[in-house]
Amino acid sequence: MCRVLIIEDEVLMATDLQGCLQALGATSFAFAETESEAVEQARLWRPELITSDVRLRIGTGPRAVEIIQREMGPVPVIFITATPEDCMPCEHPARVLAKPMHEPTFAAAFRALAPI
Repeated sequence: MCRVLIIEDEVLMATDLQGCLQALGATSFAFAETESEAVEQARLWRPELITSDVRLRIGTGPRAVEIIQREMGPVPVIFITATPEDCMPCEHPARVLAKPMHEPTFAAAFRALAPI
């Protein structure tokens, strides 16, 4: 079992990510469209892996991840963004993938980070 928090403000992208993650073995999901929703979801339901966009309607994915990791400790992250150059701070062990997402690259990043 792998619990994944999907931080993404585009519903279609979030749904596509969920489908890819299910095919890779993830079994449980929480969704957030804003920075504050992401932090709240993580507090309610500790994720084992996070996928995150960088720019959100309100706030940023990297700031949400920073808060989550400060409160909960390390959680593996895959950033998926149309603006990889804006992924600050996106430190190791985070992976930064460009949109549109290349599924084999995403699958490899997931397999490297997921606790399955």
